[in-house]
Amino acid sequence: MPWFLWIKALHIVLVVSWFAGLFYLPRIFVNLAMVSEAGPERDRLVLMAGKLYRFVTPIAVLAICAGLWLWLGEGIGRGERWMDAKLVVVAALIVYHWTCGRLLAAFERNALRRSHTWFRWFNEIPVLLLAAAVILVVVKPF
Repeated sequence: MPWFLWIKALHIVLVVSWFAGLFYLPRIFVNLAMVSEAGPERDRLVLMAGKLYRFVTPIAVLAICAGLWLWLGEGIGRGERWMDAKLVVVAALIVYHWTCGRLLAAFERNALRRSHTWFRWFNEIPVLLLAAAVILVVVKPF
């Protein structure tokens, strides 16, 4: 069995873990946006969000590194249009992750005034990115 299959399996596990964090973190933001005043509930939610973000960020880095290894080191998808599109999806995912960090920092400063409805919509973005990535990798539409 080729050893790169182990890297591929690791990449999939890391991506699933990264997405799990990106699905849950904005849900915490929804709850934070619904808390109108400072207090123990808000403090607990900010603490949870911070711990989750700090946990999932190294997972994201490892997922990206494993993906780069497969792409650059093993040539998987090199020169193929589906991979070009997937890289755009990955770039959007990185921007989304970074944006979550910025939103978390604003919550920590108690400086964010977006509604819980806005965060509910924001929470749907990783679902769309996941669907796009899976379709591109499995179906390879172009």
